[in-house]
Amino acid sequence: MVLGIINGWEREHIRAVHDLGLEAVEFCMNHNYDSFEILAKKEEIRQASADYGVKVGSMGRWGMNRIDENGEVIPEALQHDKNLIDLASFLGCPVYNVGCNYTEGKSYYENCVIAIDYFRRLLDYAAGKNVKIAVYNCDWANFVYGPKAWTVVLGALPELGIKYDTSHAINRRSDYLKEIADWGERIYHFHIKGNLQVAGESYDDSPAGLDTTKWPAVMALLYIKNYDGMLSIEPHSHNWRGKKGQWGVRFTIDFMRPFLMPADFPDSSDVYMP
Repeated sequence: MVLGIINGWEREHIRAVHDLGLEAVEFCMNHNYDSFEILAKKEEIRQASADYGVKVGSMGRWGMNRIDENGEVIPEALQHDKNLIDLASFLGCPVYNVGCNYTEGKSYYENCVIAIDYFRRLLDYAAGKNVKIAVYNCDWANFVYGPKAWTVVLGALPELGIKYDTSHAINRRSDYLKEIADWGERIYHFHIKGNLQVAGESYDDSPAGLDTTKWPAVMALLYIKNYDGMLSIEPHSHNWRGKKGQWGVRFTIDFMRPFLMPADFPDSSDVYMP
């Protein structure tokens, strides 16, 4: 696994990731960004990535409606996704994260069929580009975020994966450990975002390690499921900003590092195994 963080795609953003001692960056190129403008910067982004030794571990587009009120694909949205898949391929980024919004007036079954069709278009477009497609597990312009939808949509699309964030499951009162245990083989990308529970309610997205998420159990499950992708730190809470927020990021980095098995860890029969 590789530890990284969400940040921007300008040169100074990538340098900041390097200065934190991290190996990878995730780009969240959400609905409020023009994918054509970002794609035009592809050479600059690749050069900065190479100069600072920071790989682009994941990209995604959150909050964009991809389906209109009639249940039809929005052409502009599809083009944005295609642009960013092309960018991911150019940058050597292995995962592109997407969602699919729910269309009121259509049945749940019809919405699942619509989502399957949309994701299949992206999978077909990404074929041969060395980019995997994953659906994010939050509900921002997306309904394919838990086992009910995964069973249908991922069941129909064996190549489609999941971008998993424990905090979203916690906020929905879902069992995040069971979801990872049941669906871990389909996880292509993983967010490290803390969630502080007080009196059984979500109180704050505090930095991982300063929260109530069972991170040792989460990491054990990821190892059991042979997850080998990026662990992407997501600073999210408005309570952790400025100097305190910067310290919180560094705390999370130091907290997560001991969970990572070194790449050069010996594989030897001389090691005692009971």
